[in-house]
Amino acid sequence: MRDKCAVSLFVATTVAWGLISMLSGCTAMAPGIQFSNAPKVESQDNEEGQVTPPIKIITPRLVKVERTLREQQVSEDISALLQPAQIYTIEPGDILQIVVWDHPELSASMLPAVPPGAVVAGGVAFSPLAQAQSGFEVDQKGILEFPYAGQIHVAGLTTAEVHKKITQKLAVFLKNPRVTLRMLAYRSKRVYVDGEVRLPGVQAINDIPMTLIEAINRAGGLQATADQSRISVAREGKTYLINLPLLVQRGLNPAEIMLRNGDVVRVLSREESKVFISGEVTAPRSLPMRNGRLSLNEALGEAGGINPVTGDAKKVYVIRRNTQESVVYQLDANVPDALALAEGFELNPKDVVYVAATPLTNWNRTVSAMIPGALPTAVIATTPGR
Repeated sequence: MRDKCAVSLFVATTVAWGLISMLSGCTAMAPGIQFSNAPKVESQDNEEGQVTPPIKIITPRLVKVERTLREQQVSEDISALLQPAQIYTIEPGDILQIVVWDHPELSASMLPAVPPGAVVAGGVAFSPLAQAQSGFEVDQKGILEFPYAGQIHVAGLTTAEVHKKITQKLAVFLKNPRVTLRMLAYRSKRVYVDGEVRLPGVQAINDIPMTLIEAINRAGGLQATADQSRISVAREGKTYLINLPLLVQRGLNPAEIMLRNGDVVRVLSREESKVFISGEVTAPRSLPMRNGRLSLNEALGEAGGINPVTGDAKKVYVIRRNTQESVVYQLDANVPDALALAEGFELNPKDVVYVAATPLTNWNRTVSAMIPGALPTAVIATTPGR
């Protein structure tokens, strides 16, 4: 019996040392994402070369630099949107109502009036938004035609300036003409609101300055799924990303963000601003950000923390894809101020938080993958009484 145990122990020891020798140079074959502190190397041939992303150690200085860059980026992005309110100017397509006192024949509309509820061609009920109301329309050249006043170029003028021009021209034919002028329909300027709002669609710009807050309120307000930190404004081929909570925190009034004709406002969903936690954590998952904010500490907490058996607390990585390249941040969770660093390190949408496995865990998984059942067999063989 003793000889049998000795033979079993010898066989198990031989198998174990054989596995160790075979795997000593195969650490790169271990399961999971592998990172290296080697400098970034770029190959001229993308098919044969490999790019190693740089690794930045998360330190108090790096956390401070990241926070400063984040605030500067927000300030630079929306600087072009912070403009004073401007008086509405008349443009082609607008409808004016012009009344000359004591001369009702001059106030007759140049457009046919269609009564509400009337049925037009095709049996479709008339909608006031589908056709211009009764009034004087500014044509595509910016010209307004009015009796006795003739053709007047009004594009780019305010209602007060147009009123003055018409009065001066009518004074040639009428004694002390009294004119009343007002906007009947605002049709020349509009913005588009889309995304996580209750009533997406077109919003006409009128005499009330169209701010970002005004446009969102006209669209019925934000839905519960809206991400207030990711509101995009597209203008002239450029997109500005607005973080409302951060603006308020910095003392900037969102009502100062003025919209222009043709702007497209899109409120993104929280589902589009997720971060992903994987690796050696208790519960790998994806997490939506809370109005644009989610710290590394909060992400790890939501995932149940680092697995105490298989996780390597020294190798907590954050993989971030920037415009030109990927950057990897590393946190050593064993240092005394690790919790403070993790709380101060802000994550970005689409960041991947990865906790690496310990060397022993990698070795165990590699052996199990290459020779299934080898380790259990060796353990059973060395167990007394078997």
